[in-house]
Amino acid sequence: MTFSLDEATARRLNEAAERTGKPKSSVVREAVLDYADRVGRLTEAERIRLLSVFDEVVAAIPDAPANAVDPELKELRSARRRGGRAFESA
Repeated sequence: MTFSLDEATARRLNEAAERTGKPKSSVVREAVLDYADRVGRLTEAERIRLLSVFDEVVAAIPDAPANAVDPELKELRSARRRGGRAFESA
């Protein structure tokens, strides 16, 4: 394969090869493997943001004992079997 790199990237490749004492092809191969492993993963900033949203959502879940929720769930299930909840008229 043949690739063209801009000057800055070529310079960084040369520097990495010199620092590691590896051929440029080896540096490129390792870089591609590393990149392929990271593709599709969240960045640290994204992970922190999503965890923050999760914490907000979980904190918003009302604390209700199961015996208080069970009648509402029973009504919902019954309404679904009937085709939906009846609308109350004002």
